[in-house]
Amino acid sequence: MKTNTMSYKCKQFAMFAGVTTVVFAAVVIIPFLYGLYLTFTSWDGVSTQKPFVGMANYVSTFADTAYWQALGRTFIYAIIAVILVNIVAFILAFLVTSGVKGQNFFRAGFFIPNLIGGIVLGYIWKFVFNRALVALGESLSAGALSTSLLATSGGAMFCLIVVSVWQYAGYMMLIYVAGFMSVSADVLEAAQIDGCTNVQTLVHISVPLMVSSFVQCLFLTITRCFMVYDVNLSLTKGEPFGSSVMAAMHVYNQAFTYKNYGTGQAEALILFIVCAVIGVLQVYIGKKAEVSA
Repeated sequence: MKTNTMSYKCKQFAMFAGVTTVVFAAVVIIPFLYGLYLTFTSWDGVSTQKPFVGMANYVSTFADTAYWQALGRTFIYAIIAVILVNIVAFILAFLVTSGVKGQNFFRAGFFIPNLIGGIVLGYIWKFVFNRALVALGESLSAGALSTSLLATSGGAMFCLIVVSVWQYAGYMMLIYVAGFMSVSADVLEAAQIDGCTNVQTLVHISVPLMVSSFVQCLFLTITRCFMVYDVNLSLTKGEPFGSSVMAAMHVYNQAFTYKNYGTGQAEALILFIVCAVIGVLQVYIGKKAEVSA
């Protein structure tokens, strides 16, 4: 009887989740394990030989000051971008759920930047920063805008943050919109009857009931910002003088440009662990703060 039950459950699993499990293993689990193996080799990414070097790649990673500088730069970028993305997204969500005329049109409009690929987006904004703003600054005799922001290290980081906020805010806005709409109208009505102002209702009623939305948005923005590469490549290419190289770009250059695939894979693994730890901690803390109506 137990054998028949187990056989039935196995058939059910194969029917409903078998294909998905095979695909997930093929594109995620197996490549991850293979990449983990490559961190113990000195493979150049081309040769058929993969000499085993033990922990040498991890030693090289911890001695690579350029990698840790790029990771520190990524931390600074991620902290600022995550905060700004979520503030802008929350404000936009509040505005498009407040009954403003044409709010569905505005929702679609704010979401569109997220549909543009990062490479294309970077080139578009590169034209804006290098040509459009410079031409505007020269015509207005504004010294601050007469030179490209991408020409300085601080300006390049500022541009990366601006583009990231512009790209991600619309997507996060939809999650916050869903959060606003999930708050029960009865709870909001009861708050109004008790004499709460709109601000008090937002701060003490809506926001606590939207913690799950904050958790999701923070997790998505943290992981995206730590893994940013496409916009970094097309907008700044790590310039000027390597001052805007993010961790993902450094890992790519290490593996595919300098042909140190084992070291690049080890650095990628450390970046993954850092991102995973921060993401899991953020979700854990956020989930503990959730309340129900």
